[in-house]
Amino acid sequence: MAHDVSTALAKRKLTIVYGGGHVGLMGIVADAALKAGAKVIGIIPEHIKSKEVQHTGLTQLHVVPDMHTRKRMMVERADAFIILPGGLGTLDETFEILTWKKLNLHNKPVIIFNQDGYWDPLIALIERTLKEGFSQPSDRALFKVVISIDELFEALDQEANPTIGTLTGRM
Repeated sequence: MAHDVSTALAKRKLTIVYGGGHVGLMGIVADAALKAGAKVIGIIPEHIKSKEVQHTGLTQLHVVPDMHTRKRMMVERADAFIILPGGLGTLDETFEILTWKKLNLHNKPVIIFNQDGYWDPLIALIERTLKEGFSQPSDRALFKVVISIDELFEALDQEANPTIGTLTGRM
């Protein structure tokens, strides 16, 4: 799925901004996009680069001092965000990007790619925060959920030639 999404984005001549790694799904995202001819920009914190997990074949690789700088640069460089399956790092970045949108620090599309129901528990948790009154009804509009590449492009077609930020985990 990560390969197919990245290849499809590349075929549309979209630039991908991601975490800069070469392992797991991050590596699959970058390699597939590069192979299909896309520009791929990686942003990796020094402490992760020092573990030699950075991708060395990217269009651009920015080494930054910390995770906060990484997230800020990703927001600055991306026009939309696609949330692919991942773990704690993906959850961290997802909630930060949603919170920044809620606080009007950006107004960029956030799209949760929910293939095979991977994100169903997350979506249910968000719905529960709405039901219990911990979130506002307007918070549901902070993101869209898609289950296919076709639906992804329908959501992205609202933007003109976006640079895509991908949030995904390592396997």
